[in-house]
Amino acid sequence: MTQVFNDLAEWQSLRNATVWIDKTIGLVPTMGNLHAGHKSLLQRSVAENAITVLTIFVNPTQFSDPLDLNNYPKTLQEDLNLAEATKVDYVLIPQYKDIYADDYRYKICENELSKQLCGKQRAGHFEGVMTVVLKLLMLVKAHNAYFGEKDFQQLQLIKGLAQAFFIDTNIIACPTIRNEQGLALSSRNNLLTPAQLKLAQAFPKLLNANLTIPQIIQQLTQLGFSVDYIEEHSARRFGAVRLGAVRLIDNFAVREW
Repeated sequence: MTQVFNDLAEWQSLRNATVWIDKTIGLVPTMGNLHAGHKSLLQRSVAENAITVLTIFVNPTQFSDPLDLNNYPKTLQEDLNLAEATKVDYVLIPQYKDIYADDYRYKICENELSKQLCGKQRAGHFEGVMTVVLKLLMLVKAHNAYFGEKDFQQLQLIKGLAQAFFIDTNIIACPTIRNEQGLALSSRNNLLTPAQLKLAQAFPKLLNANLTIPQIIQQLTQLGFSVDYIEEHSARRFGAVRLGAVRLIDNFAVREW
């Protein structure tokens, strides 16, 4: 039976109890609106750990646009049903006043990777991400934490964060889960109209095609996408585009065609 905690003090009291001794703990941090990609992370954690903790927290400090924050999909009951179905042991749903008792006076900064790609487009985004992830890692004290490769830049920053601050949690990368048309699953997909969702399928196909970056940008633009960036770094191709107000990101290892 999955147990749900909203009170951080109650959670910390439980986490300090002897029930955790000699048991491996897995953590899956999310902002809710869970989909098959999240499910795959939860299933892997349940398979590899004695205890799995799911966190659900829509983190306001990583949003630069208040409208984007307000529009973020929220499906709490469905999320809890999925947690139960995948045999998650605990769900932690903290409140802003508890996570940011300091009102975000203290934050984590990184001065290289966080300034590239999405960091160029979203000022302060990765500061918010790294700060909340560090807090969650310290609250759960997991042996293993699971993150999808769709957010590859975020994944690399979290790996670096854990190493830099001597966090005793293994940051485990998990493959991107896609629909039958190849579109990476994302909570933001729920904000697309049916027509936009159909069009969005062209994004991963072009990003992973045997085309130059200018050719990809040209074709995406002609289809009606607004392109934030298409770039290659460390043998990986990254892209971010917009359809209306919805921003989509993806990445692929560079292939030899």
